[in-house]
Amino acid sequence: MQPTTFVLVHSPSVGPATWRPVAARLEAAGHRVRVPSLLHVGDGGPPFWPRVADAVRADLSGLPDDSPVVLVVHSNAGLFLPVIRTALAGRPVTASVLVDAALPSRTGPTTAAPPGLLALLRPLADERGRLPRWTDWWDEADVAALFADAADPAIRRTVTDEQPRLPLAYYEQRVPAPTGWDDHPCSYLLFAPPYEDAAADAAERGWTVARLPGEHLHQLVDPAGVARALTELALGTR
Repeated sequence: MQPTTFVLVHSPSVGPATWRPVAARLEAAGHRVRVPSLLHVGDGGPPFWPRVADAVRADLSGLPDDSPVVLVVHSNAGLFLPVIRTALAGRPVTASVLVDAALPSRTGPTTAAPPGLLALLRPLADERGRLPRWTDWWDEADVAALFADAADPAIRRTVTDEQPRLPLAYYEQRVPAPTGWDDHPCSYLLFAPPYEDAAADAAERGWTVARLPGEHLHQLVDPAGVARALTELALGTR
């Protein structure tokens, strides 16, 4: 039997560096790991969601077709889990873990950003419709708190420098949620209070919910703890 591969999918608002520390911990524990890059999802015009699914599928093209995968999605990437799963039809997906993530709609498409966030973003768009980097949307104190306890003091610079400037249209898109995408065990890992409602929704769907208190980028602060939680949720190991 082929070994399971953890596929760590970052939010398109940031970059793959947000998952690198956890990837290193999982690999050190003997797991296979892939971290697809979604940095070019915002290139060109809409629709954007097919580029997310295509990027993940392309990153896995070197794996044998019968190689099982665990899909791990963070933040805004949670909305793309249904189309990623659909794009990987035929490949065994043994589990999905949504990490401090937005949940896809139970039925029908999901808008990539709620109305309140869109109201914040629209005045920020430049004449080309491009937004500032995600960490530039917020007050410095709030952003600094995300990285305050990171083991590597350079991690904030790395994460900041690789962020794309996505178009406003990316956040206005409606992402499909094909019926039957959740045909495998799904679970939710909660970090921060703003995602409590999403965790409650996940529990109502019958998913396992675990809590690892921290800020929204807690995977940069406690990569060992996050890696351990992922294996517990996805593989049932302790």
